[in-house]
Amino acid sequence: MRRLHTVKKRVIKGDPVFHNKLINMVINRIMKHGKKSLAYKIIYRAIKNIQKRTKKNPLLVLRQAIYRVTPHIIVKTKHKKNKKGFNHKVPAEIGLLQGKLLAIRWLLIASRQRTGHSMALKFSYELMDAANGKGGAIRKKEEVQKIAESNRISAYFN
Repeated sequence: MRRLHTVKKRVIKGDPVFHNKLINMVINRIMKHGKKSLAYKIIYRAIKNIQKRTKKNPLLVLRQAIYRVTPHIIVKTKHKKNKKGFNHKVPAEIGLLQGKLLAIRWLLIASRQRTGHSMALKFSYELMDAANGKGGAIRKKEEVQKIAESNRISAYFN
């Protein structure tokens, strides 16, 4: 049965302090169990810490970190029937929005894996490291790119 109406894309609003859509995307990703006020506190404390430590505009540091972590290619698993049940890892290009969301997710995972301190401090350190080309999120991006490069021969399976 066909759909009668097309689904409209939601417009992403900016956060209340900086009116920035990227910060709102990070806030929605960091939020757990609907606790948005806690997510706001974590992000704004991380932004203050970045401002204090780097003496730069924290929004530029955030943008640069996400830009450096954003992947352009990912690996998808394809199952080809009649090929003895092998799963092929096929490299595929992804769009800009999906790449940003993956970058934000990788930054949050890497900051949660850091030990000690509060989440705001861990996230701010991970952002500063990613903006400088270091950190766990950058390693994750390089790992995905290496896997995609090694499976480049499987690209004809998509």
